[in-house]
Amino acid sequence: MQFDHDTIVAPATASGGALAVIRLAGGDAVAIADRLFKGRRPLAACASHTAHFGTIEAEGRIIDEVVATLFLAPKSYTGEDTVEFSCHGSLFIVGEVLRLAVAAGARMAEPGEFTQRAYLSGRLDLAQAEAVADLIASSSKTAHRIATHQLRGGYSSALDRLREELLSLTALLELELDFGEEDVEFADRNQLRDTMQRIGSELVRLSDSFQLGNALKEGIPVAIVGAPNVGKSTLLNQLLQEDRAMVSDIAGTTRDVIEEQLTIDGIRFRILDTAGLRTTTDRLEQMGIERTHQTIERARIILWMVDATTLDQTPEPPFTLGENQQLIRIANKIDTASIETLPSHYLPLSARTGKGLEALKEAMRKAVPPIDEEQTIVTSARHHEALQSGLEALQRALEGLNSELPTDLLSEDIRAVIASIGSITARGVILPSEVLAHIFGHFCIGK
Repeated sequence: MQFDHDTIVAPATASGGALAVIRLAGGDAVAIADRLFKGRRPLAACASHTAHFGTIEAEGRIIDEVVATLFLAPKSYTGEDTVEFSCHGSLFIVGEVLRLAVAAGARMAEPGEFTQRAYLSGRLDLAQAEAVADLIASSSKTAHRIATHQLRGGYSSALDRLREELLSLTALLELELDFGEEDVEFADRNQLRDTMQRIGSELVRLSDSFQLGNALKEGIPVAIVGAPNVGKSTLLNQLLQEDRAMVSDIAGTTRDVIEEQLTIDGIRFRILDTAGLRTTTDRLEQMGIERTHQTIERARIILWMVDATTLDQTPEPPFTLGENQQLIRIANKIDTASIETLPSHYLPLSARTGKGLEALKEAMRKAVPPIDEEQTIVTSARHHEALQSGLEALQRALEGLNSELPTDLLSEDIRAVIASIGSITARGVILPSEVLAHIFGHFCIGK
């Protein structure tokens, strides 16, 4: 895609560090950089993908010693000529370089504009562009791995393969329309059904991965649940290794949900300490208990805590597990319990001393399905909605196939599937040339 843009400038690194990178991109990036940068020779005379030491100067004074890195179009992040200045991270220095760049003809970039230009130039598709934001925001090894896989095109490649298969189906059906008067069937209906069902299974797998993918991206929600005074807040503090929640012998101390984050083996967990479950007439405590039940509904892992000293009097959890929810039973206060053994389905723990804490962390880690580095997982709500829309259109196509729907209507339903999944990467529009390429690429017309 060809486009004309003015030259933009912005810091490419967060403020406050020892070093900063300032990026210029656009048709005049090199010329503007040469107005600021003084090195052995002008950047305009240098080869792409080279780094050069020099100074940024203005009004006869040196602002900073910098390294200028040159990336010439089209082999740059945005697909345009790009210059990056690596300078010291002083807010004054960064501000001066930006001011001088604007005075020399650049303008300040809008939020996300560098990545937007990378998308418009075809350097990234839409799914990859979204992965850039996910990569920057990733706060765990697993979230980083998923974003990197998507940025490298693994997710897009999987969708492109499905799109190509669907496009082949469309080409076959539309070829029948071209030879309609000869009553020729190019698309064997049994093979067509098998292919559509296989594609549907893959779309279901991708769609179903969203719940886990979104949890891994945002953090796995873990609710600590139990009766008052079983040690829920003490456990939260022990997990965090700090006094985050108030601990008291008075029942009902915790009345609101307290949320903190914890990373275990590269996976981020959102730990939710809740109000104790019991019958009470205290209106404020009742409100806290209602929020506990709401938290249980949205948790992926529920830590059901009981007092080991009264285990024989403890009722079963007063809630039903939902789909994809995991329950971990914990018998707390084993440091004060006199019982010899515990039921095997309970993890022994002393939240006060930390005994049994590592076993609990391991159980939490095992409650999250293992993620293969090359596994495609959906983390975006927009992508999930597009996949659901594609599945609905594919179901209509299958129903139409079973009811012997006319070829032109069947083709339209398949085109709707392509448009839905193609919207994820912004390749939803089917060009006539693509259909022709599939027809003439696989058939010898006239023979």
